[in-house]
Amino acid sequence: PVYNEELLIGRVIETMPEFVDLIIIVDDKSRDNTVKIVKQYQQKLKSRLVLIEQKVNQGVGSAVVKGYDYAAAKNIDVTAVMNGDAQMDPAELVDIVGPVVNNKADYVKGNRLFTGEAWNIIPHYRYLGNAMLSLLTKIASGYWHIADSQTGYTAISLKALKAMDLSNIYRSYGYPNDMLVHLNVYNFRVSDVPVTPIYNIGEKSGIKLWKVVPTLSLLLARRFMWRLGAKYVIRDFHPLVFFYLMGALLFWSGFILGAYYSFNRIFRGLAIPTATVVLVALLVITGLQSLFFAMWFDMEYNKELR
Repeated sequence: PVYNEELLIGRVIETMPEFVDLIIIVDDKSRDNTVKIVKQYQQKLKSRLVLIEQKVNQGVGSAVVKGYDYAAAKNIDVTAVMNGDAQMDPAELVDIVGPVVNNKADYVKGNRLFTGEAWNIIPHYRYLGNAMLSLLTKIASGYWHIADSQTGYTAISLKALKAMDLSNIYRSYGYPNDMLVHLNVYNFRVSDVPVTPIYNIGEKSGIKLWKVVPTLSLLLARRFMWRLGAKYVIRDFHPLVFFYLMGALLFWSGFILGAYYSFNRIFRGLAIPTATVVLVALLVITGLQSLFFAMWFDMEYNKELR
């Protein structure tokens, strides 16, 4: 997927490993010379390089799905995603596709947080935002073993591509998170592979964390509810659904009740009855216990998907 990458797309194409049979570049309606540069390389590489031009800018998720659709139609065995901003080391592509090629995973994603240098390389505000979204993605997706949910350096099998309904994948920056949720519903195996974080090479990030984090948090909340229904009610049945619902109901009831009486105590000077304190504590503690049990059940149910 590319958008306004005239400075770096050439480097990505030139450093692509020889074992890559087909390079699919999906331009998301760039406003610079990206398409012109790609077409120049296309004349050299002939049929090895395919350019797909989106008529309107739809987001990186839309570009990735467009590439996935093309690869699935061509029956490509393994489809990897490398962004056009040269932030993904081509030398590590063999590690990304390896588990899929060897049938050890259906989907592999890079993890930039494995390295101890990640904190020093990745801008701190992006590192913290990534860590928060990774935690939420663990809960929403059911893949408790994965981290660095925002990386787009991935590989997927043809079987997984053809099984999923890609038309429902989120179209913008949250597509890696949404992909994990969909993969879990279909019970596909997902693996993390260490990759090197690459920054400050001239890339231009359009990510605004103050906007992205709240938006993706709401997306993950919706997808979490959808996963529970699709996986544990429709496709199969597991009582963890009731633990999640009961835990959420009890915890938030206790939290709201406690906040209400605390407000009255602080700002109005009203006393809090002992029975109310006990009730609030009971609701919050029981709610948390139910939520933790539900998470544990979810981990156990999905432990074979790692």
